[in-house]
Amino acid sequence: MKWLLALVCTLACVNAPLAQPADSTRFDPTDHYEVYTGSGEPSDLNAIVSAMAGAHVVFLGEQHNDPTGHALELMLLEAAHRQYGSSREVILGMEMFERDVQPVLDEYLSGHIREQDFLKASRPWSNYEADYRPLIEYAKENGLDVVATNAPSRYASLARRRGLVVLDSLESSWNWLPHAMPMTGISDQVAPPSPEYEARFRAEMDEMGAHEPMPGMPSADAMLVAQNLRDATMAFAIGFPFSEKLVLHINGSFHSADGLGIPEHRARFSSVETMLIITMLPVDDIHTAPEPSNDDFIIMTDKGLISE
Repeated sequence: MKWLLALVCTLACVNAPLAQPADSTRFDPTDHYEVYTGSGEPSDLNAIVSAMAGAHVVFLGEQHNDPTGHALELMLLEAAHRQYGSSREVILGMEMFERDVQPVLDEYLSGHIREQDFLKASRPWSNYEADYRPLIEYAKENGLDVVATNAPSRYASLARRRGLVVLDSLESSWNWLPHAMPMTGISDQVAPPSPEYEARFRAEMDEMGAHEPMPGMPSADAMLVAQNLRDATMAFAIGFPFSEKLVLHINGSFHSADGLGIPEHRARFSSVETMLIITMLPVDDIHTAPEPSNDDFIIMTDKGLISE
């Protein structure tokens, strides 16, 4: 009978509306987003949560200064924990923390160190307080693991300046970058970016004027090396295996949109798992359907709420 009760509970949860923020001081994004499938059909957050049932890793691609996207991330984390937390371990992965601060993050989540000491040692982003602290505090309060996934900036900078192969002889980097045992070299574990991803990256750089760098500024080629290292590191840091776990990974949308970037590296590291790709896209009109893409869901958010 236990399986029948579990099935009834699961079906009830799937059809239940996603809870809205109960805290009056918390931003309610209700009127500031619309959800679409990757093919451009209208959808909703409940469909996203239901789709998580068949996923091992969920990529939530954001714009880092988008308040609606941040509010939705917290709602989706809460919903995933409510719906799947009794049967699967729900884990939060974050680009916003570099891998070498994982011990500090663990110490804070376990209650061993104060928040002020955590913040001094973990190098949080400048918008941590408003945008990412709610995720960390929810994880802390509910006993969820949080994985710091980004490559340490010093190694991304080194690879940008001197190439990826320089990391092969820097043993101090091996704990924090993609590696295999026995150690075969970082450069052997980080595959080159796909042609599609490289083309998209170069188009973005051209739009920003990086095709003609100022003296002393890195070229697009060099920046792509660092970008690809970050993507591969985030893919690797998510961990293995995840048959009984559900990972929600928060990252900039460029790193995962259209299934490029992190998901491509992830497929190389773990070919047997299922990924769910969600891209949050700030736009002027959230009611205009997006162009079809390889994303599973696209959430159009209110661009008017973003402060430059």
